[in-house]
Amino acid sequence: MSASARLPSTLQIFERGWLSANNVLLFDGDEATLVDSGYLTHAAQTVQLVAGSLDGRRLARLINTHSHSDHIGGNASLKRAFGCAITVPEGMARAVAEWDEDALLLSIGAQSGERFRFDATLGAGARFLAGELEWEALAVPGHDMDALAYYNPDRRILISGDALWRDGFGILFAEVMGSDDALTQARGTLEAIGRLSVDVVIPGHGAPFSEFDDALERAFARIRAFEADGARMARNAIRACITFKLLEVRSMRLEDLPVHLAQTPLYRVANARFLGLDYDALATWVVGELERAGVARREGGLLLAA
Repeated sequence: MSASARLPSTLQIFERGWLSANNVLLFDGDEATLVDSGYLTHAAQTVQLVAGSLDGRRLARLINTHSHSDHIGGNASLKRAFGCAITVPEGMARAVAEWDEDALLLSIGAQSGERFRFDATLGAGARFLAGELEWEALAVPGHDMDALAYYNPDRRILISGDALWRDGFGILFAEVMGSDDALTQARGTLEAIGRLSVDVVIPGHGAPFSEFDDALERAFARIRAFEADGARMARNAIRACITFKLLEVRSMRLEDLPVHLAQTPLYRVANARFLGLDYDALATWVVGELERAGVARREGGLLLAA
């Protein structure tokens, strides 16, 4: 049985491209709840996807898994369109209330976001009803130190956000930026997730999957690789975030890339801590990596998204 076939009819998934996180729409009678809202530049599309699936229901609530731009970017637009209440993990509440663009990784990673106001918070251990199921909020620090995953034990469903993907997990930003325990926290998160009974994982990116044990093995292998070689972790972060930026802007002048790398705090710190390259050399490596991965090509002095 496929992962999607294991999901109840009260739950609908919008699998998005990598610039936006997946959205999970859950139905309760004439109301609905949405988990995560995608990236700012896709906000109009997110509103259209939700509107097309409500079928006369009211979007009553939007719940975030964590504070990164590809998960909260549509919050303000959804609030305007549907008047929904917004619930955030309690650990990110201060950063949102003060719109701290460093804490939200917007300025740190040269990403965009629209300010919004939240109506409620969720802490680890809290429970809520959505999709005619009861969900428990689980602390899943690592990729985001205040992130929550949502677990339903009856149907054995885990909405994992970026704590667990089919082939790994989200960038360990805190570790790259200088934290001494983000890797340890990420390992603890995987251990805690591994103690759950799970039939279906709905990740923040990629298709839902049922290969739970295999995904955990892959994630632990990545943790071990990062523990053994911090430079590998830094290269992963730089490569992924430049890919994200290129998906947003679609093209970059090759001559501007070294300056962008030098001016963006994430790349500057990752390079200084782990790589020690001059920015021309770092830019050359980035371009080569993106071309080899098939996500970009060079043409006429531009780096173009594939």
